[in-house]
Amino acid sequence: MAGSISPEDRLALRRALGTFVTGVTVVTTVDCTGKPWGFTANSFTSVSLDPPIVLVCLARTAGSYSVFQAADSFAVNILSGQQRWLASQFASKHTDKFANVAWRSAGNGVPLLDDMTAWLSCSVHDKIEVGDHLILFGRVMEFAQTPRMPLGYFSGSFVSLDLKKPL
Repeated sequence: MAGSISPEDRLALRRALGTFVTGVTVVTTVDCTGKPWGFTANSFTSVSLDPPIVLVCLARTAGSYSVFQAADSFAVNILSGQQRWLASQFASKHTDKFANVAWRSAGNGVPLLDDMTAWLSCSVHDKIEVGDHLILFGRVMEFAQTPRMPLGYFSGSFVSLDLKKPL
């Protein structure tokens, strides 16, 4: 297959990409029965301010893939530095990722987790399958932020981001 790389090179590429420090999010939605679903993602970015569009990537192998592929809305919950446990819980294969998680519904019904650094409630603008991921583009419909410091991810580990210390 053209463009394929060896397992060793894939691991090396993953390590190289891991040197880019990112924030950590939990992306949430509800299925057709109203059941909440979510996954941890650090593949998140702002695409446009006018109109306000963000994107997030979801692996095709994720247990929630079919739910998000069918969804017409989702939320991006940006985790604070004290929420490593949430990142781990939503990254796990746990059957009830919302167990012991405080949340409320946004105007469009998607779950908003409590105590986030920020959250964005989105309607799906577009979906594109690329490689081994689904890229969800969301038009931001509602959002809020707090003064909480964000959780970071670097080289396969969570990191604290003390943004109050200037360089």
